[in-house]
Amino acid sequence: MDLTALRLSDTDKSLLPLSGAKLRPPSLTLDLAVKSPPRRRTKVMLYSHDTFGLGHLRRNLAIATRMLTHPGRFSVTLLTGSPVISEWNLPRGLRVQPLPPVVKIAAETYAPREGQTMFGLVKGYREALILKRILRDRPDIFLVDHAPAGMNGELLSALALMRRELPETRVILGLRDILDSPETVRSIWAAQEIPGLLAQAYDEIFVYGSEALFDVVEGYGITGAIAQRVRYCGHVVAAPEAEINPLQPSVCWTRTAPAGRPVVLVSAGGGGDGFPMMQAYLQALQSLPANLAYSVIVKGPLMAPAEKAALRKLAAGREDVELVGHTTDLVPSMRAAHLAVAMAGYNTSAEIIATRKRAILVPRPGPRAEQLLRARLLAKLGVVRNIEPGENLVARLAVALTEALVAPPPPAACWEALDLNGADYVATHLESVMQTHFETVV
Repeated sequence: MDLTALRLSDTDKSLLPLSGAKLRPPSLTLDLAVKSPPRRRTKVMLYSHDTFGLGHLRRNLAIATRMLTHPGRFSVTLLTGSPVISEWNLPRGLRVQPLPPVVKIAAETYAPREGQTMFGLVKGYREALILKRILRDRPDIFLVDHAPAGMNGELLSALALMRRELPETRVILGLRDILDSPETVRSIWAAQEIPGLLAQAYDEIFVYGSEALFDVVEGYGITGAIAQRVRYCGHVVAAPEAEINPLQPSVCWTRTAPAGRPVVLVSAGGGGDGFPMMQAYLQALQSLPANLAYSVIVKGPLMAPAEKAALRKLAAGREDVELVGHTTDLVPSMRAAHLAVAMAGYNTSAEIIATRKRAILVPRPGPRAEQLLRARLLAKLGVVRNIEPGENLVARLAVALTEALVAPPPPAACWEALDLNGADYVATHLESVMQTHFETVV
């Protein structure tokens, strides 16, 4: 990263709507009729640290999209450290403040994604951008994704500032359904004084999941007044992009290629850690009858070039395998597929739930226990098959593929405990809260 690029003035262009909307001069028409003053839009700022993968970005964009479909109700700004934000399809009207990207290299350890700059300088610059944007926009809602203190504590100054200088800003933490093993979360939270931070800095805690799947309050030891601030919103699933952009292709594979064969969609989110699962899948195919299915493997934009090359080598000569770079909207493809094979990340799991798709989950073993726990809980509900990494993974995956391709879909009753209205809940709840606030002020 070139330090000359780290200038605050370089980000001023991000204050314009990314949709390309033109600024118009105010109307000079006089209307002498007595009218109630229009309620101004609620200013929402979303913080997404985005140090690995696409999960945080996709979840925040799903929430932003739902807010922006409420005409005239919200203006939304996204603070994001995602390295692929410029390549993503963004909802019309969303404002974006890019943060210099960093990458997580170990538990609670980060480094600049471009390794030419000291991490301390990048972190300091990110903090300055966040503070500058908060002071400029003075948001009504500040919604933090996943990390109560931000990446490596980068939000602590901003949280203190809002409590002292912007006391009317409603500060909310949004948590995915499972963070890690309960023991690990309790230990980390205790070491980082997170319970005290939640008590002092946050007005509400949104859980993007279903209490029936995992009880965050009990699991993470949330007690007292903080527990009363917890709201289970349901899983957050992006609206199909076809509803936003009708010209977007509905599936990511060549339409005529399956030729009547069942389609198996293999995906791993951003792909940064998806190679072992995809390698095992291609190796499992070698022991199965040819043309048992048509396999579509979505590598993801963050997979390393060497790993992409290895997958191409494994798939070479197979007319029943199609490799896809990445897609910004997996839901139509998953809905059209016969079977999904995936890791157990939050977004992919939520999309499997939303489409009620037959699925085999191959969770990553670490560094967090999040995926293992999620896959086990969903398998216990009877909605997926769980194949955990370990000895004989390829053979076990081959057996699971054979069985899943002929098995009936999970019974409808198995899905009933899982709520999928997370993005709608967030938008509706915030609209209700702010309407009450504005009426009180008036």
